Amino acid sequence: MLGLAAPAQAGSTFDAVKRNGEVRCAVSTGLAGMSQPDAQGIWRGFDVDICRAVAAAMFGDAGKARLIPTTTATRFTALQSGEVDLLSRTTALTLARDSQLGLTITVPHFFTGQGVLVHRRLNITSAAQLDGATFCAMLASEIERNLADWARQKNIRITTIPFDTPPTIQAAFQAGRCDAISNDMINLSGNRAAAPNPADLVLLPELVFKEPHGVLVRNGDAEWAALTRWAVFALIQAEEMGLTQANVAEIRATTTDPKIRRFLGLTENVGTGWGLPAGWAFEVVRQVGNYGEVFDRGPGKVLGMERGLNRPWTEGGMLMSWLWQ
Repeated sequence: MLGLAAPAQAGSTFDAVKRNGEVRCAVSTGLAGMSQPDAQGIWRGFDVDICRAVAAAMFGDAGKARLIPTTTATRFTALQSGEVDLLSRTTALTLARDSQLGLTITVPHFFTGQGVLVHRRLNITSAAQLDGATFCAMLASEIERNLADWARQKNIRITTIPFDTPPTIQAAFQAGRCDAISNDMINLSGNRAAAPNPADLVLLPELVFKEPHGVLVRNGDAEWAALTRWAVFALIQAEEMGLTQANVAEIRATTTDPKIRRFLGLTENVGTGWGLPAGWAFEVVRQVGNYGEVFDRGPGKVLGMERGLNRPWTEGGMLMSWLWQ
């Protein structure tokens, strides 16, 4: 009796998403390489593709993803209130956010850290040279607190000028009101790319603080949380197996590899627990690609970011899917 587990019952969010016929995702209001509309108004970027992967898994159609722009201040409220079904946006994964907001972190999918951007004219090549520097930073933010902790640890003096919004920080920095700004490396890469002359700015190599990002959903629906997790794992596993958006259909038709056949739903229905078709992971790869493709056409191409830790574990990175069995 103990070995006969019943299929999981879908929760309220899972059922609501199915009824609505779309996945509503909270993204940023516009961050190059991560979530930003192009000249035709089509949203593109890493966070957008994460949402599209979930839609491809759920509906077999990546186009069933609806992107809802949110600010740093409104992103959690949008998820808590039910306005969106998941949060796929540059958001650090912290203990407080996992335990105090009524939200569940389903999977980390982007490993970065808080860095420092400075003016080239300062002739600084290391964060250790910032003793006495002035930083523009978000008022009462994790960024500001991390900076203070880092300065104490390094035994250097810094002065922080607080601002209410990222655009005012960027404007003040460009106007020379501060020597440096600090944020996650994604935002800093975007700040540099958007500057009038990116060559005038230097992104220092050291990280002030680690910062993993990931997908968040509301508490109370384990099945929905699991589906979002495995949609990301599908991107990661596809890259490990050498499956791409261009070759996955051909490989599916010809492969004899039992692991690939299982992953693509040819020998088992790995979506049974959610009532999904056997080939849901195939649709994720066919319509969105693998993790490497998502990264390369987003922060890689647009922001010039190196993959670093965002490589498969087989290449010394942090990306590892759970087992597809």
